[in-house]
Amino acid sequence: MRITLSIIERALFFNSPVRNVLIIITLAIAVSGCNGTIPGEEHPYIRPEDPAVSSKLEEWQDWKFGVIIHWGPYSQWGVVESWSLCPEDEPWCVRRGPYSHDYYLYTREYEKLPETFNPTGFDPGRWAEACSKAGMKYVVFTTKHHDGFAMFDTKQSDYRITGPGSAFAKDPRSNITGEVFREFRSRGMGIGAYFSKPDWHNDDYWWPYFPVFDRNVNYNPEKYPDRWSRFKQFTYNQIEELMTGYGSIDILWLDGGWVRPEGTLTDESRPWLGKNQWVQDVDIPSIASMARSHQPGLLVVDRSVHNEYENYRTPEQQVPEVMPDYPWESCITLGDSWYSTGPGETYKSATWAIHTLIKIVAKGGNFLLGIGPDHSGEMVPEVYERLEAIGNWMNVNSHAIYGTRPLAPYQEGKLCYTQSNDGTARHALMLIDEGEALPSVVELPAHFIMGGTEVAIAGYTETLSIQIRKGAGAVMLPEDLRQAADNTPALVFSVTGGRQ
Repeated sequence: MRITLSIIERALFFNSPVRNVLIIITLAIAVSGCNGTIPGEEHPYIRPEDPAVSSKLEEWQDWKFGVIIHWGPYSQWGVVESWSLCPEDEPWCVRRGPYSHDYYLYTREYEKLPETFNPTGFDPGRWAEACSKAGMKYVVFTTKHHDGFAMFDTKQSDYRITGPGSAFAKDPRSNITGEVFREFRSRGMGIGAYFSKPDWHNDDYWWPYFPVFDRNVNYNPEKYPDRWSRFKQFTYNQIEELMTGYGSIDILWLDGGWVRPEGTLTDESRPWLGKNQWVQDVDIPSIASMARSHQPGLLVVDRSVHNEYENYRTPEQQVPEVMPDYPWESCITLGDSWYSTGPGETYKSATWAIHTLIKIVAKGGNFLLGIGPDHSGEMVPEVYERLEAIGNWMNVNSHAIYGTRPLAPYQEGKLCYTQSNDGTARHALMLIDEGEALPSVVELPAHFIMGGTEVAIAGYTETLSIQIRKGAGAVMLPEDLRQAADNTPALVFSVTGGRQ
């Protein structure tokens, strides 16, 4: 049965101002299902022992800038990815549209979305080209979100983009994950597979015999061990498919932090388990071992599960106030949601994106920018416009981003600091707000100058002298430089030599 909505119903469903507000709230509360707080000292980071993994982690830390792409049949309705299926009384689980009054009707119609999800505008080559030109070095793509719909050709379930009930199945590009990975890999970018550990479509996770009350498994795995074992095997098999049929993979990015072994439960994660507090252990050690047997050096990111299978940490929708002492990556959306939900969505500026990238890199992290296509399969014009503007800035200034390490004190007001890996070059990145005019004199602190007498400014051919004033260095910005750099989001000053 196809979903047919009247014009009024569609307007209410897709363009509700309340829905937009809820989406904004959702972002602040980490809709992908994992807590976005920065773990403290009570959760020490465990560095990988495998030399291949350590080497890959160092390589990843030099990439600095990546993209995470959420997409699935939920884009037909422009609703938050998966979470409207979850019967929790939370703002990010609110249902909207003509079926919202009846949970069971809503879930039945939601599961029919693949019958009408036919994204003929799907153009992963254009996505990859735009992201590459923006300076992004890796992609993380949602191969399967919590709703259980596989955006790859899994043999474990018919609930997949290539399945018999999928309107897009006959399209030669129907194995969407394969197409995305191929296009991004062809441009030299690292490949990350997002995979949800919970699966709300699988009968061995949400067993139809019992009602569903929250995000968790709806039966006791200890009481029904055979059913839970089937789900564990299902999860293992799907991940093995991704690790064996989709070329070289750099990152396995696991979401759904409530699915975890008992020994990793913390005060912050226990509330996710609801009133039953049933432990949901899918045996990540076995999965990681299998995955690395096919993909040596694979980074495993079991989000919020602070053990040896969280090779780096992923604060969500925020930049840490204090520089973490472990590898990390902030995942933050460009728009109101993780993908383009339709009319009414607003997008942050390219200046915001560049400033955020600088602040993250100055503290030793990577920036994973969240975007996604709408139901047609294409990115909206605003996304391409932002990526192009970011790329224009990166073309001039990327030497202060890639392959750098933090330089204390990391950020002072509008000045952020990085240094080259070998410490021979120091960079001060001055953040400039939209509409702000460049000053005629910029003061660089003594701890940055460190005895240097000249400064190079990215994009300007002349080297400028540093005048010492009260222990700080003053750099006079010529008029031609200020005119040429008008409207730039950030100016980069580089000093070499003069180390104390």
